[in-house]
Amino acid sequence: MGGARTALFNYLFARHTGGSFLLRIEDTDRERSSPEMTEQIQSSMAWLGLEADEEPVHQADGIERHREAAVALLAAGHAYRCYLTQEEIAQRRDEAKAEGRVFRYRSVRADPAHDSEAGGEDEPGPSFAVLFRVPDGTTEWDDAVHGPTRFANENLDDFIILRSDGTPVYQLAVVSDDIDMAITHVIRGDDHLSNTPRQVMIYRALGAEPPVFAHVPMILGPDGKRLSKRHGATSVEAYRDEQGILPAAMVNFLALLGWSPGDDREVMDLPELIDAFSLDRILKKSSVFDLRKLEWLNGQHLSRLDAGLIVPEVRPGLLDAAPAAADDPERLLAVIALVKTRARTLADVMRQAIPFFSADFGYEEAAVRKHWKDPVSTAMRLEALAEVVAQTQPFDPETLERELRARAETLDISAAKLIHPLRVALVGAAVSPGIFEVLELMGRERSLRRIERARDYLASIPAES
Repeated sequence: MGGARTALFNYLFARHTGGSFLLRIEDTDRERSSPEMTEQIQSSMAWLGLEADEEPVHQADGIERHREAAVALLAAGHAYRCYLTQEEIAQRRDEAKAEGRVFRYRSVRADPAHDSEAGGEDEPGPSFAVLFRVPDGTTEWDDAVHGPTRFANENLDDFIILRSDGTPVYQLAVVSDDIDMAITHVIRGDDHLSNTPRQVMIYRALGAEPPVFAHVPMILGPDGKRLSKRHGATSVEAYRDEQGILPAAMVNFLALLGWSPGDDREVMDLPELIDAFSLDRILKKSSVFDLRKLEWLNGQHLSRLDAGLIVPEVRPGLLDAAPAAADDPERLLAVIALVKTRARTLADVMRQAIPFFSADFGYEEAAVRKHWKDPVSTAMRLEALAEVVAQTQPFDPETLERELRARAETLDISAAKLIHPLRVALVGAAVSPGIFEVLELMGRERSLRRIERARDYLASIPAES
């Protein structure tokens, strides 16, 4: 989820400013990278509509260039060779711990057996790692979110840029790639903030101007802790596949996680977001992931969406539950057009559509407790409703409403005392689109069958002793 939001912010900024949105797969760490992970990144971005302007760059393809950068840093004195073995490093760490201090690579500089003058690159002997020599002073940059940011270099240890097996580490590879790709702006999470001073040092040591950095505060779960699997699904694909979230709603939701358009707008499509986006509107404080807000936004986008675009999304699952939905495509389209106005997810659309085609649906327990709490009186009211449904002509919303309200007056009860029990009978829930529109689309005969089914259900409830 955090990666998707980062990609979106970069995309919106690039589109707003007329720049290029580029995708790099940072796969130099073979243990943490796989073709499946790459495919997931690209498929998620494609679903969100975040199309890169050039072919994706794979960081692993630039290893030789990364090594050349390390050699250049060595030649300029910004880096040095460390011939310590892993066993020797572990021993020094243990010694430092026993003495109550922290092991630092800076101490290697002064060790005549292991500093950069100990041997030439091509001389025989043990393999070596290449470490960046952290200079004295401070490392500063103007962060587009946090403003002027400063790190005291004395608090930063020398760090590895090339492993002893000749492979680059992230800090070197990302800088080399940014320079090669002419990256001008990098928007990323606050978790990268500690990497930035090291990368800024490498940029400057290589004679390159660092890009503009914008570090975005993290996404938190409802408990105020960093969003993780313990809070539920954390990938956009999970919300697509398991909860029926639309890409437009997910984009809208992600954009508002740490950014504001500066006005009261909340429901925005991608062109609107591109037009409004700017780095100075990114918030400095962390944002909280609110599933209810996501579902509300999804409902707003569902209601805007043409029913014809929703049908293919829900049709397979709907046909599994109600095969009769395939018999009348025009009626299916009309049902989707009606129920989408009160649905929050695609799963909601499908659930609300089932009663229009099949009687194989249950009654929500909460709806039964609230609106059918007295089975005997409810059954009598449903009988009166059956008479209204059977006799009303023409069978349209206006006439049905008039006749139902007239019957309520005859029974000396409010119309709500008929409408709510009827809704549960027809669709099994306490919430639905307008009940008179539901009646019309469900049709007279099917509505009567739903009412009769509800009366049978009520008759099966044991009488209280």
